[in-house]
Amino acid sequence: MAPAPERKPIQFSLDPKSGVPFYKQIILQVEFAIADGRFLTGDQLPTVRSLAVDLKINPNTVARAYNEMEIRGIVNTQQGTGTFIGDKELRLTEVEREGMLESLVRPFVAKVSSYGFTMEETLAAVREGCQGLMQGVEE
Repeated sequence: MAPAPERKPIQFSLDPKSGVPFYKQIILQVEFAIADGRFLTGDQLPTVRSLAVDLKINPNTVARAYNEMEIRGIVNTQQGTGTFIGDKELRLTEVEREGMLESLVRPFVAKVSSYGFTMEETLAAVREGCQGLMQGVEE
């Protein structure tokens, strides 16, 4: 039996300028991670307190996201043990994936172009940044 491919750890991040409430951003990131296999049934989410500290937000915001996901059947909370990914199957259409990527890229492109960077410079910097990130994950 071949070993299971190593999964990338989930790195939550929030965009205060997106207009999307933080709790919804957390939910979306979990949904995307389930849909693309970074989270599997039974995987444990960070504790409310630890994720709130990591993201520098109020624990009530994380608790709201976790509660909403529990209501939707995305996660199961076991008192005293933690919050775990449920067995609800989530699939994203290509249109949903492309829409999310566009919503993330558009402000970035607007910002770099406002500083006068060319598309070639920007793409080169993104490639270098991605290589650095991938090496950090592999180490």
